Amino acid sequence: MAEFTLDLNDDQKQVRDWLHGFAAEVIRPAASEWDEREETPWPVIQEAAKVGIYSLDFYAQQFFDPTGLGIPMAMEELFWGDAGIALSIVGTGLAAVGVLANGTEEQIGTWIPQMYGDANDVKVAAFCSSEPDAGSDVASMRTRAVYDEAKDEWVLNGTKTWATNGGIANVHVVVAVVDADLGSKGHASFIVPPATPGLSQGQKFKKHGIRASHTAEVVLEDVRVPGHCLLGGKEKLDERLARARERAKSGGERVKNAAMATFEASRPAVGAMAVGTARAAYEVALDYAKTRSQFGRPIIDNQGIAFQLADMRTQIDAARLLVWRASWMATTGKPFTSAEGSMSKLYASETAKKVTAQAIQILGGNGFTREYPVERMHRDAAIYTIFEGTSEIQRLVIARTLSGMPIR
Repeated sequence: MAEFTLDLNDDQKQVRDWLHGFAAEVIRPAASEWDEREETPWPVIQEAAKVGIYSLDFYAQQFFDPTGLGIPMAMEELFWGDAGIALSIVGTGLAAVGVLANGTEEQIGTWIPQMYGDANDVKVAAFCSSEPDAGSDVASMRTRAVYDEAKDEWVLNGTKTWATNGGIANVHVVVAVVDADLGSKGHASFIVPPATPGLSQGQKFKKHGIRASHTAEVVLEDVRVPGHCLLGGKEKLDERLARARERAKSGGERVKNAAMATFEASRPAVGAMAVGTARAAYEVALDYAKTRSQFGRPIIDNQGIAFQLADMRTQIDAARLLVWRASWMATTGKPFTSAEGSMSKLYASETAKKVTAQAIQILGGNGFTREYPVERMHRDAAIYTIFEGTSEIQRLVIARTLSGMPIR
């Protein structure tokens, strides 16, 4: 049995330092511009592709890190650079996780490379689950997928919202209802290939934070996709639906739906994003407190400031440890018996909001201006307690897991 350690190995340290350098030299200098423009930072994504960060190979290497720390380490460093640009770089990963969680080996090999393109022709992908009336309540989803047996095609109709890269993606992964009687257990995921007729971008959202990341509605009007675009295949879907119907009759255990499987796999990664943003704001505040003088001494000499910084650092380190634990458990096949994935996302998200707010307070009036980055970091941090399961939903998942109650 390997000796317990929290130290990164030499390979992990090398990757961490490489990512940190890219975040410091490429992402940070561009952060303010793309936040103001509220546009996808294609040049930065292309730079990430040129050096190998925006690629299937890079994320595969991190995903298969036997310690489980590859992905959270990468997320923390990139989001330390800037949350909006980093989300533009990693947003395709959520769609890729959707395929990895639900697809066949053939589907994984066919579609994930098309999500990224290459350094000369960069592409992005979108995972489409939320709807105007179905955010946290995935059971209320209205987008329908109907099978046309004669043509071996699925016909999709509905509107998705809050989709990162929605409408501009080369490949869309869409969660739809195939059996409305089964609620969230009657969902399936579909690949919508490039240039498929009937898929269009709806409203593009002007957001409070993460402005460099494209977020929009995706409208599906009689979108026809081949049968092989059903993730996992029809035989597997029919078997899963049959089991769900039998369990519904007998009141047995619930079956995971496609969207929940994707979110469960990605929650620790979102926690790592939050840790990166929190750490960035803390470092700005710490440096400012050391150099800003009032009443003849650096403001860090005042307990009111020093204690805030002590709490900020403690909370960031605690959040990282929760993220690392959940990531290690997921990789080593240990079940989340106490909803450890949700714990990591909940605590890290709340920490990011709190720490970035404290950073503004420490910088005073300067923190409230766009001359300093903590204002942007605070706006960006607000999303962590909302997307991929709100903090309220995370608490519900944790509480019901502890009590043994079903998570509906």
